[in-house]
Amino acid sequence: MLRSDVAGDVKLPLMCAVRQRFQVLPAIDPVAAIEVEWQGVAPQVAALGGGARVAVAVGSRGIGDLVAIVRAVVDRLRAAGCAPFIVPAMGSHGGATAAGQAGVLAMLGIDEGTIGAPVHSTMDVVSLGVADGLPLYLDRYAADADAVVLINRVKPHTDFVGPIESGLMKLLVIGLGKQVGADHYHRLGVVRGLEKTIPAAARGLLAKVNVLFGVALVESEQHRTAALRIVTADQIEATEMDLLELARRHLPGLPLDDIDLLIVDEMGKDISGGGLDPNVVGRTSASWGVKRSRPRVSRIFVRALTARSEGNAAGLGLVDAITTRLVAQIDHEATAVGALTACCPEDAKIPMVFLSDRHAVRSLLTTVRPASADDVRLVHIKSTLDLATLHVSAGCLAHLSEDEVAISDPALRAMRFDVAGALISPFAATPE
Repeated sequence: MLRSDVAGDVKLPLMCAVRQRFQVLPAIDPVAAIEVEWQGVAPQVAALGGGARVAVAVGSRGIGDLVAIVRAVVDRLRAAGCAPFIVPAMGSHGGATAAGQAGVLAMLGIDEGTIGAPVHSTMDVVSLGVADGLPLYLDRYAADADAVVLINRVKPHTDFVGPIESGLMKLLVIGLGKQVGADHYHRLGVVRGLEKTIPAAARGLLAKVNVLFGVALVESEQHRTAALRIVTADQIEATEMDLLELARRHLPGLPLDDIDLLIVDEMGKDISGGGLDPNVVGRTSASWGVKRSRPRVSRIFVRALTARSEGNAAGLGLVDAITTRLVAQIDHEATAVGALTACCPEDAKIPMVFLSDRHAVRSLLTTVRPASADDVRLVHIKSTLDLATLHVSAGCLAHLSEDEVAISDPALRAMRFDVAGALISPFAATPE
């Protein structure tokens, strides 16, 4: 790490708060939606018979209404005479251990106390043969159940583009494939493309596994449930394709095409599979990942990991600078397991390390295009999941569209640091 200040007398820009004018999808009551949608799958549930053991697959993403949705599904299954239980569906997350994956769910609020159903966690998988040249794997508890239910958000994936990206089919293939499946499918994806590998494997699994139904949801820009569908196995692929287009149209992003320095308060696996959402920052660390034309961000500085990431620093390969504070948060083994499983060792690379936020910001500004404090384009966000409000430097203002961005506070203010050089963030509940 750098111990001397090589930034000289770099003058920091003045900042102001702006708010993006999202055309926000209206929120719905997810529990009420489940009550309505349930009618479409009630006959299949009734046909299972009393006491049927149903594995409810839940992933590791930070979905806003996750607890309410999972609890409502469990309640409906139990009311129908089934015996539901939760299985973690998160590939290699949680350090690729059964206890770690149960712990991830607990941090998301999913445990027996909140949901009313036990959590059965294992990294063991059962081989279900081959389909389209692809070996098929399934979580042992899910394979032993009478039926499986899938619950997931549908959204654009961080590393590939296709008609099926992140949703129920990926949860079935990667999530319930555990580390064995996630590793194998990612390796095949390097040459075959994940946009082809995941749907092909999912079709094979849907033909062999009694997937009772899937609960697919789309979140608004404010991370509220905006659409929810409960569909039978034969409807999953077509439903995902429709919901993905809806999610893509409402994917939040940054309001500038060109940014000199992006400051991010926190990154983590609960925010994005890549720690930072590549759809937001315009970068990918995977050599096989999709290349994006915008935004063009010269430098990225990340201040901390989220607590829910539990030390998994996936996405460091996208970052130019961190501080010793973030380094102290890293679980290097969990980070390495995730990067290797995703066939992306670049994702675990340690960027330049600074002793303080002030040192990092000043130093990085010496590495961007020639710009003064008045015209440098600096953007500060809480995370790539929280983009409604952001702080921008004075040099950004002329490049913002009034149709897309409103100035929350026109007063330009200096960036503030404490005596140790830590940035005093304008965002609530961020590391100081």
